[in-house]
Amino acid sequence: MKKARYILFFLVILLIGIPAIYNLPPVQEQVGWRVAELFARFKYTLSPPEEIIFVPRENDIWATPVVTPQTLPTIPRSITSTEILSTEQPGPSLLPTTTINPIPKSMQLDGFRHEYQTWNNCGPATLAMALSFWGWDGDQRPIAAFTKPNARDKNVMPDELAAYVETEPELQAIYRVGGEIGLLKRLLADGFPIILEKGFELPKEGWMGHYVLVTGYDDSKDRFILQDSYYGPNQVMGYKDLETYWRAFNFTYLVVYPLERKDEIKTILGSHVDEEYNNRYAAQKASDEIYKVTGRDQFFAWFNRGTNLVRLQDYAGAAAAYDEAFALYPDIAKQERPWRMMWYQTGPYLAYYYAGRYQDVIKLATTTLEAMSEPVLEESYYWRALARIALGDSQAAIQDLRSALKNHPGFEPAITQLQQIGTP
Repeated sequence: MKKARYILFFLVILLIGIPAIYNLPPVQEQVGWRVAELFARFKYTLSPPEEIIFVPRENDIWATPVVTPQTLPTIPRSITSTEILSTEQPGPSLLPTTTINPIPKSMQLDGFRHEYQTWNNCGPATLAMALSFWGWDGDQRPIAAFTKPNARDKNVMPDELAAYVETEPELQAIYRVGGEIGLLKRLLADGFPIILEKGFELPKEGWMGHYVLVTGYDDSKDRFILQDSYYGPNQVMGYKDLETYWRAFNFTYLVVYPLERKDEIKTILGSHVDEEYNNRYAAQKASDEIYKVTGRDQFFAWFNRGTNLVRLQDYAGAAAAYDEAFALYPDIAKQERPWRMMWYQTGPYLAYYYAGRYQDVIKLATTTLEAMSEPVLEESYYWRALARIALGDSQAAIQDLRSALKNHPGFEPAITQLQQIGTP
């Protein structure tokens, strides 16, 4: 009898101890991701996520009027229409009109420390490389702890990376959209490496999002030099290929710089220091691209238009643009479909929610979460909760908000919403 009690005690300790050990960060880094990958492959074999189609419910997408560049929101008086909509040239340059040094034919920055990412950690690893260029002595771990308290989180947003930089007293970061190849060269020529958010593809896993640090270029070979946390240091990518993959994320770029070099950044970015100008420029760029590209790239162009209109608070226009993007999605070859798109971007939630299309918010969030091997997107839970509150389903909303906090402890929007509901 006594021996049986010892055995039972040992089994209880074992059952309690194994999960505790498994959840330790070092174990998760070495083992946890492998278990997650195996589970994901099993689920995606049974239910291929690229076959799941989201169809908006509350809008007849075929009745959406054709959107031309001239239908963008009214441009403020500080920005003349010819600066944005001139038909005499391809479009306004991202470079300032003031005279600055010419751009050399090639450039390679050094002085940074390459770092390979731990599982699903390209954002923190890439930021760590960018910070190391300016003398920072850390690695990706504190950045990950700050930006994604849950190691299973699938994505870190650019503004979350920028928020971490704000914790460093001598450094600042600026992130903008609608970037161009010429701007990257200009920044590099003046000594600023750039973080890009871009598409990324692996043979078995398919399309996904990825961050890279651009540290050089070579006009003689039409290519950039990238510090890639997945593939390794000094990777190369052609200008056209980078532009294609960059399109998937609205040509988003983030620059880290010391406080004393703030004026240089202002000179390089020119009018794009002003965020509203930048958003209008990016919306124009996306609108132009809709009629220049086809296939998956056209899906991204419509999606970018929606994202930029959300940034301009034109939610009805953004919702119509997202409708067009989702209408194109089924025509993309299955192996090329960006089925992880909603892991990285929340624009459709904002557009449909503020356009009063609550059922579409719920359906999109549910589709996104159910298609995942691990439903860990706090943003999807949060926006579904808001839509459910708007429809009077407070109990289901509370569950979603608690799920958001479970997957991202300390997620401030969810905490605030629970407080407003009156639920601890």
